[in-house]
Amino acid sequence: MSGTSTGADPGTGADPGTSTAVCLGETMAQVTPADGEGLERSRELRLAVAGAESTVAQYLADLGHRAAWVSRVGDDPFGRRIVAAVAERGVDVSGVRADADAPTGVYFKDPGPDGTRVHYYRGGSAASRMGPDDADRVDLSGVRLLHLTGITPALSEGCAALVRTLMERAAETGTLVSFDVNYRPALWSSRDDAAKALLDLARRADVVLVGRDEGEALWGTPAAEDIRDHLAPRGTLVVKDGSVGATEFGAGTREFVAAPVVEVVEAVGAGDAFAAGYLSALLNGAAAHDRLALGHRLAGRTLRSIEDYVPAAAATEGN
Repeated sequence: MSGTSTGADPGTGADPGTSTAVCLGETMAQVTPADGEGLERSRELRLAVAGAESTVAQYLADLGHRAAWVSRVGDDPFGRRIVAAVAERGVDVSGVRADADAPTGVYFKDPGPDGTRVHYYRGGSAASRMGPDDADRVDLSGVRLLHLTGITPALSEGCAALVRTLMERAAETGTLVSFDVNYRPALWSSRDDAAKALLDLARRADVVLVGRDEGEALWGTPAAEDIRDHLAPRGTLVVKDGSVGATEFGAGTREFVAAPVVEVVEAVGAGDAFAAGYLSALLNGAAAHDRLALGHRLAGRTLRSIEDYVPAAAATEGN
């Protein structure tokens, strides 16, 4: 396997296997106009860190859990900055490797009157070079939760194989697997390929999170109940429906919690915040209503900000 240890502060644990939750996936350098103007007009750009899985790990650490993030970054300034930023939030980054032969991915946010567009420059990134061998440095013994998303298997065949391998190993160790569908059309060769692959992975997971709009786009399932019937999940399914609310389907149970009214500044990152809030409450043994409610609260914080990640303290989130 190409790559070396980042040498960054490992955060709260000696290795990912000592953590309560392990999150695996790509994190990129994020470039955003500092003045809120579009990329064509802005004179000043701001550099930040953004990635679905590392964002979830940071929120889980904020909420008192021992969280680890596993990935690859380039052996470059962007990669080092990313690892340092995530570690600073108390996340174990000892499972991150620096690849000397591939760059860290970068994406640009382009705000406009009709919303924010995102431009990705991640082809051939270090994270896209991950494969099944990377599973050998993820010790799941004693880990309660493995969090994955549908972004990772879209990056490469190797990444898709890594996700399947980790799901199989989690089943052997009794580790709960959460899977956020996170459908990104630009990353897939076709919608049909995405629909097939994401359906297979969702059916392997213990907890599935999916947007109602994602379900309709992928599988032609317009309502939460339609998604449940199509997925036939092995465990728990959570369907998020934007400003309407979220529904959890369990073994013969259904719980809906309306989304609070929020003045939306930007929607990017809200889904990851919701996932983290929901999973934190799940790890703490909270009831379905409280799991969904905490997800909404964290998502609301992100919706009111231009940041993908808005630090949350356990005491202020009622957890």
